[in-house]
Amino acid sequence: MDDQDLPRGIATLGGSRVMVHFDGACQPPKGPGVATFGFVVEGEGLYAEEYGLATPPYSEHSTNNVAEYVAAIRALEWLRSQGYRGAVTVAGDSQLIIRQMKGEFEVRTEHLAAYHTWLHTLAKEFQSVEWQWVPREENRRADALSKRALEDARPAARRLHGRPANPASEEEQDAPDGADSGPD
Repeated sequence: MDDQDLPRGIATLGGSRVMVHFDGACQPPKGPGVATFGFVVEGEGLYAEEYGLATPPYSEHSTNNVAEYVAAIRALEWLRSQGYRGAVTVAGDSQLIIRQMKGEFEVRTEHLAAYHTWLHTLAKEFQSVEWQWVPREENRRADALSKRALEDARPAARRLHGRPANPASEEEQDAPDGADSGPD
């Protein structure tokens, strides 16, 4: 076989995969609040950490579940922007998002359907995507990035939207470790 007959593109050797860890945060978790995302991508010579706002603060869709979807979407969009199309493992501590992407749970909330559809469409651009639930302890860096984005965004969001500087119940409303806020 001549070299010019070989297919071109990004090759993965030995079954290598890019690993994505994603997480979202929202205060209050069921919204409307300040929703943020964080993700870490590593493998195949690629590395990225990113975090930011998932939605405009206090919009009706600023919820924890939307933040989780946006985190996974932004990670796959970043990989696509780098020209990577190989195998990906997408890991997160949101059972809802992982199980919806695996087809184990229906998407019953209308506004989540658009996020699910876009994430599913993005996933088709890769050789394969494995959706993996991990406990929060195994998702620490993505969790820390989403929380960092929350801390960075809260003061400005409060000033812009006339929210109190330090609502007493805000910290109490954080979802317990390993738990989702449930369907929006």
